[in-house]
Amino acid sequence: MFVLAAPGLAPLVRRELSDLPGVEVSDVGNDGRADVLLCEVAAGRERALLGLRSVEDVFAELGRTFRSEGDKPPWIVRRLLRPGRLAAGLQLWRGNRAGSGRRGGRQPRLTYRAVVRVLQERTWKRTELRRALDAGVAAAEPGWRPADPAQLEVWALEYTKGRFVAGLRLTTAQMRQHGGRGTERPGALRPPIAAAMVALAGRPDVDGPRGAPGTLLDPCCGSGTILVEAKAMGWAVEGRDIDSSAVSSSRRNADTSHVHDGDARDLDLDDASVDACVSNLPFGRQYSVQGDPRVWIKDVMAEFARVTRPGGRVVLLVPELPKEAVPPTLRLRDRHQVRLLGMTSTIWAYERR
Repeated sequence: MFVLAAPGLAPLVRRELSDLPGVEVSDVGNDGRADVLLCEVAAGRERALLGLRSVEDVFAELGRTFRSEGDKPPWIVRRLLRPGRLAAGLQLWRGNRAGSGRRGGRQPRLTYRAVVRVLQERTWKRTELRRALDAGVAAAEPGWRPADPAQLEVWALEYTKGRFVAGLRLTTAQMRQHGGRGTERPGALRPPIAAAMVALAGRPDVDGPRGAPGTLLDPCCGSGTILVEAKAMGWAVEGRDIDSSAVSSSRRNADTSHVHDGDARDLDLDDASVDACVSNLPFGRQYSVQGDPRVWIKDVMAEFARVTRPGGRVVLLVPELPKEAVPPTLRLRDRHQVRLLGMTSTIWAYERR
């Protein structure tokens, strides 16, 4: 099997995969649009990958090959479509909700489409490989019908220069969005990114010192994506935002009343009152801050450190964090550069001293 993650998230996703019994990461790459992590999965453990909230797509692997073994699209496809793999992948697809549908009676012919990503087109064009993949699937499964959109998607990816992997997609766009948001706002954070950030905050049942689920605060909560992911992982949540419309969106999306109007520079919370502070700070094309950004970031970092208990985590998504803005009570533990909507940003994870 293999999974796709947002560019830059591979190290974080690899950690999560390594924690799953019966799952071992065998290779990592990038297909030009997403990080690709190939896994060896023990029989019966396949559905564990579908439970990862930080990945964007999950595939049943059909085969792997190298350009060096014969660099012509039909040859590549013959090596990628291993005998019996499509049938096994279809069984997983049917077992997942991506394959839910009409039951009983005569079933209509399944529809499929081929998706291809390559890192270079010097010897042949991407469309040539897509046509070869289309023909290969048709030959292997003559009962399937090509269509766009389709029920099934068969992907072939060049995930590292000269290395290919093919798979049957098990996930849907709805699953990638974790069910979607009831209320949308421009520039809202993608759920898998939010999930990866929450994972860096630790586990509430382990890290919470008070015997109850730990409390996670998002002081710039926007549409509530981080709060939704935190609740899904067992956290109690608190949200604040200076924009009243964002507060309303967060309350609806996260289904919580613990979201209130508030300024991240002056939070209405006691010292050391939350176990983690996780937020996508408002720097980018959609939103800006009040006043001088350098003063703002220094003020909010001091406030985040104040309300977070010692040993808790402060996890932020922001392109840059000047050293002078970080109070001495926060120690950098992790940093990951990611690509979002064509822009580069960074996930910063601090521990409260």
